[in-house]
Amino acid sequence: MRRSLLLLPSLIAFIFLFTSVASAEEQPTREEQLNARMRYYIKYESIMLPWYYLAAVDQFERNIEQVRTDIPEKKGVISIKFPYEVWAGMLNPNKEDTAPRSITFFNGKGRDGNQDGIADPDNDDDVMYTMAAYLSEYGHTEKSIKKALMNYYGRKQTVNQIMTIAKIYKHFQNIHLDEHAFPIPVEHNFSYRGTWGASRGWGGRRIHEGTDLFADYGVPVRATSYGIVEIKGWNKYGGWRIGIRDIHNTYHYFAHLAYFSKEIKKGDIVKPGDVIGYVGSSGYGKKGTSGQFPPHLHYGMYKDNGRNEWAFDPYPSLKLWEKQEREARK
Repeated sequence: MRRSLLLLPSLIAFIFLFTSVASAEEQPTREEQLNARMRYYIKYESIMLPWYYLAAVDQFERNIEQVRTDIPEKKGVISIKFPYEVWAGMLNPNKEDTAPRSITFFNGKGRDGNQDGIADPDNDDDVMYTMAAYLSEYGHTEKSIKKALMNYYGRKQTVNQIMTIAKIYKHFQNIHLDEHAFPIPVEHNFSYRGTWGASRGWGGRRIHEGTDLFADYGVPVRATSYGIVEIKGWNKYGGWRIGIRDIHNTYHYFAHLAYFSKEIKKGDIVKPGDVIGYVGSSGYGKKGTSGQFPPHLHYGMYKDNGRNEWAFDPYPSLKLWEKQEREARK
């Protein structure tokens, strides 16, 4: 009996270890997740509705799910969620209706994508088929897609973000776009520290919404992500600055540049490491003002959650990207 009691803790430990290992093995890798999503996008695209529009809507919904507490995590491969009243129909007395015939009767959008007789808002096939059908109702030009998205989401910034994601996916013909780059080549001398929230006096009382990376004049400044150049030009606070929006609803802000890369222009699609400008000290005055402070890059990050956009501290991301880049060079 005593021997059995002594073996019990070992048995429990073995069961726990076995369960943990099995659970870890069941978790798909990042590459497996992306490949699974891509299979759905290709499955429900058409000649007139390319896969990257479906992928962009799905990615946008995944982005806001990650930063909103009011959106429950959706199980499965696809993150698109239709409101019950949209899926079943506004006047449908059964808001959880999954019968295709009654959903159609009440002008609901829900469709049976896998032909099992059920229009299930939690089924990936049904959701993808429904979204493809919805977008196709409006036509297949970029203008018609934007109109469909505007009618569905009711927010211009959301439409712009989805179209940005679609353009990036189309350009690279890929959704494996998670890589980042440190904004300054690590072989150069630079310094930075976390100054998020520090007070700033010029132009009125405000807080520092970013991280300053101090370096010499003319040191290259690089895109940190895959994205589209949304803004390029002068700002009285940021001087010569560039704004890049990526596929994760994040806006990357590069300010106080000495000058821009000759090749870069508004609307360009960039990848991590592309040179977009050079460290300077522009800003804090009328157009062309420079030398009001030591040369440095102000780098800011802003997140859109489908309702509004806010700044968040880029310092942890910068430390991670610097570490990754230095390790890759070993």
